[in-house]
Amino acid sequence: MSSGVDTECERCQCQGKDRHPAILYTLLSQERHPGGARQRCLCRQHRTVCLRSPHLTCRAASDVLLRTISFVRNVAAFHLLPREDQLLLLDGCWVPLFLLGLVQGMVTFEVMEAPAPSMLKKILLSGQSKGQEPQGTQPTLAAVQRLQWCLNSFWRLDLSPNEYTYLRGAILFNPDIPGLKAPGYIESLQREAQRALRELPHPGEQGRFCRILRVTASLRSVPAALVTDLFFRPVIGDADMGELLVEMLLEAPGWPRAPWPPLPR
Repeated sequence: MSSGVDTECERCQCQGKDRHPAILYTLLSQERHPGGARQRCLCRQHRTVCLRSPHLTCRAASDVLLRTISFVRNVAAFHLLPREDQLLLLDGCWVPLFLLGLVQGMVTFEVMEAPAPSMLKKILLSGQSKGQEPQGTQPTLAAVQRLQWCLNSFWRLDLSPNEYTYLRGAILFNPDIPGLKAPGYIESLQREAQRALRELPHPGEQGRFCRILRVTASLRSVPAALVTDLFFRPVIGDADMGELLVEMLLEAPGWPRAPWPPLPR
């Protein structure tokens, strides 16, 4: 998987050689933020990025998400839980489960720097909106690189199909999610999945189970907003991702009834 842009930023591009802000950037920032407001770093690591081929990547991501929700819906023990716990587990686990699906499906993607209007144009038009700027939803290069590191770590493990299956169960049944009504039962299900994962034979690979758990923890650290904005926002627009996930979970088999909106090219 490639980020599609430079991966290193040795020096902040919005600063001069002496590490003080460049003169032009300082003048423009003072216009945008009168009174010495905090300047926004414009170095490459903090610039926003978007998918290079959303019409391909979003379709692949949507397929992975559908398979992820299908897995959750087909786990018999999941249906024995109170509906409130089902929704809490879905909200808490869909991101690592989805990312695990990307790994197993070998879904790769590239990003490019997101196009943006010139700073001068923003300054000239700022008076029309009293200095307010719309909040963008594109992720930063640094955030995408952290995501890339997590996925690459899993690819290096080269999990077997059985390992993927048991690891999904261990991720799904997370007793540490606040507000659960049956945390004890959920913990027992997680222990059962972890035990099955630990007992899989791996000749000559001491400590593999611990390595898997460490890398899984990195998946849990990936923000849902990053995954949503990168893979699904081009498809769902301003729709609430949480509501769509609940609809997918509760929908009858065969979801979705209608195709998602056309993907951008």
